[in-house]
Amino acid sequence: MDIPETEGESPPPPPPEKKPTSANAPEREAKEKKAQALKEKELGNAAYKKKDFETAIAHYTKAIELYDEDISFITNRAAVYLEMGKYEECIKDCDKAVERGRELRSDYKMVARALTRKGSALVKMAKTSKDYEPAIETFQKALTEHRNPDTLKKLNEAEKAKKDLEQQEYFDPKLADESREKGNEYFKEQKYPDAIKHYTEAIKRNPKDHRAYSNRAACYTKLGAMPEGLKDAEKCIELDPAFAKGYTRKGAIQFFMKEYEKALETYQEGLKHDPQNQELLDGIRRCVDQMNKASRGDISPEELKERQAKAMHDPEVQNILSDPVMRQVLQDIQENPNAAQEHMKNPMVMNKIQKLVNAGIIQVR
Repeated sequence: MDIPETEGESPPPPPPEKKPTSANAPEREAKEKKAQALKEKELGNAAYKKKDFETAIAHYTKAIELYDEDISFITNRAAVYLEMGKYEECIKDCDKAVERGRELRSDYKMVARALTRKGSALVKMAKTSKDYEPAIETFQKALTEHRNPDTLKKLNEAEKAKKDLEQQEYFDPKLADESREKGNEYFKEQKYPDAIKHYTEAIKRNPKDHRAYSNRAACYTKLGAMPEGLKDAEKCIELDPAFAKGYTRKGAIQFFMKEYEKALETYQEGLKHDPQNQELLDGIRRCVDQMNKASRGDISPEELKERQAKAMHDPEVQNILSDPVMRQVLQDIQENPNAAQEHMKNPMVMNKIQKLVNAGIIQVR
């Protein structure tokens, strides 16, 4: 018996539509959280500008909770804490931002910003010179991450504040006087390097004591360290313009350096404060004698050449020699020595010619 063939079997059902895999869900969720976090950041920024700090912190905190891969949320909250004077909280956030930034390999500028903010908080907390050390170190670390002018400025300010505070902490007039007296003893024994050490200590203990600068200038002069001595003498005069010894120290150094006109000006300035001071009067006489020698040609060719070379470095002399009018005057004097008398009738020209005579540039006989 034949069995009839079965008519074609029904086709298999179509495959189910592909639904988004569950693997894409976390990615979507992360994007949404990031977007929400950025909105919270904007709300925080707006509150910060209004100085509504508590609200700003709430928004930045929410942003951090939503998305922890943007350290700007943390550094922004740190900025609010800094404004509020909550320095410990600011520092904690900055440390957290740096640590997380390193993990995420964030932009160096962001890490540097966190370090700079931490440094600012440390500066605010500083009460002693030693307290500035961690702040300075933090600013230096920030600069290795990113060389920012604002950070460099903060570093310089912190270093200056530390130095100023060190001076205040070290200030002790009584100990300064003791050190200066010890320096005087060594000076009398002609132990000038030892005297300098004690005068330097006296200056550290009391930077406003003009006598220590004057005495140290004398030591430098004895040792032939004229630039150092001149600097100390000028500081002495700055601290006490009425102290005649400052002018005699400065004038003596300038005289030794064969800057006779400058020495003369120094002695004359000193006389304004002490008109009868014999040292100042003697200094003026010595300077005038030396300048008269130059004008008479009564010095050796070597000394004249040395004096002229030194004078050529004087900006005032350079200006006189480059002045077309004065060049014509000098040419007239060279061609006709009697013309000098005529030109001397002009006070301005006379002063300039006298300057050149004193410097040994020209000789008028």
